[in-house]
Amino acid sequence: MFQTNDTICALATPNGIGAIALIRISGTKSLVLTEQFFSKPLQDKASHTSHFGLFSAHDKTLIDEVLVCVFSEGKSFTGEESVEISCHASPYIQQQILQTLCAAGCRLAEPGEFTRRAFLNGKLDLSQAEAIADLIASQSRQAHLVALRQLRGNFSSELKDLREKLIHFASLIELELDFSEEDVEFADRSALKTLISEVLGIIKRLAKSFDLGNALKKGVPVALVGAPNTGKSTLLNQLLGEERAIVSNIPGTTRDVIEETLNIDGILFRLIDTAGIRETKETIEAMGIARSQQKIEQASIVLCLADANDIGSLSATTIWVANLKTQLPEKHILLLVNKADLNPKLTPEGLCISAKTGTGIEELKNSLVSLVVSNFDLQNETIVSSARHYEALLKTSETLEKAQIGLEAATSADFIAIDIRQAMFHLGTITGDISTDDLLGNIFSKFCIGK
Repeated sequence: MFQTNDTICALATPNGIGAIALIRISGTKSLVLTEQFFSKPLQDKASHTSHFGLFSAHDKTLIDEVLVCVFSEGKSFTGEESVEISCHASPYIQQQILQTLCAAGCRLAEPGEFTRRAFLNGKLDLSQAEAIADLIASQSRQAHLVALRQLRGNFSSELKDLREKLIHFASLIELELDFSEEDVEFADRSALKTLISEVLGIIKRLAKSFDLGNALKKGVPVALVGAPNTGKSTLLNQLLGEERAIVSNIPGTTRDVIEETLNIDGILFRLIDTAGIRETKETIEAMGIARSQQKIEQASIVLCLADANDIGSLSATTIWVANLKTQLPEKHILLLVNKADLNPKLTPEGLCISAKTGTGIEELKNSLVSLVVSNFDLQNETIVSSARHYEALLKTSETLEKAQIGLEAATSADFIAIDIRQAMFHLGTITGDISTDDLLGNIFSKFCIGK
């Protein structure tokens, strides 16, 4: 069972040697425990003040010169009385301070316990708490922006506004049930239809943004595929600006998958250079081709390269692209006609580029960004990046659609009330207005120890 009445401590910075390490302490005895080993009094100090002094062990042996920051109850990250100790980042020093604190009555924090206490103490809601983990893990500008907007409460405010509107109508409908024998109607059915339609539109828009949010969070997988010698490895090198892959005129040079990351306009793309796809009896090359087929299945975007100087290759690739679009409608399939500098008069269907000279590369980068962003406004619009939030939004949408059908069919008010209450429940699980110990345990166990 999760305990909140004890005092916890943990290293908040990465393990290892460095300039500074930070140890966090939170709980009712934070100041008393720290003061025992610090050279200056702390309990009379104002919140958000820093104090330089000496930290010693139980036997008065000096451990380090430290800077202690004091946070009063209600004014800290966790909402509890808290202390942060900045010491030199020697593994020995860090361990000695933690052992000294634990011997005096602290216990080591569990993963995510500081953030969990912040949630339980009302300092932030559940979606904001989850955004902290996303913010720490963000690897690109746009992933950082999505997590930061969620942490700032944009998503929570939007959901709470929708939930309050549903609560208002659900209350009116349930009031009708108390006067069912008098045949009175408190909730305007036409207004309720309009409200549900409006909320559904917002919920579906949020759910639709998950593909984008998930891609920004994990990086967008982009497979470079095509026949041998169409320039896949040359294109990879051109996009990266370095000689990452071996390039030669010999067909089948690339025999295994090469993966690298590329940041375009703050979006992280995971480029996957694959073996040229063709019929072959050579065992190792055949294994590489099999892996290429797997990467096509895993990729969000597939760049199919054709040789502008080989009409047969171009024709076959164009047909192949059309078939792929039919087989994989959920993926973005883009035809790239490479070596366009060798055949400038050609006017094919796809995007003409030259991986060797760089012609068309900027246009390709713009196309990649457009395919990912679609018609979403990353600067001002809420983007959903959590699979848990996505599932809750889908369930909300399903129950609201049932309520919508019930209204059209003039279904009894008690059934409509049930559907609206269910929708409110699913929205509440996102922000934590409705939560269970199992749900909280699953979420916070994925956090690092000091957070």
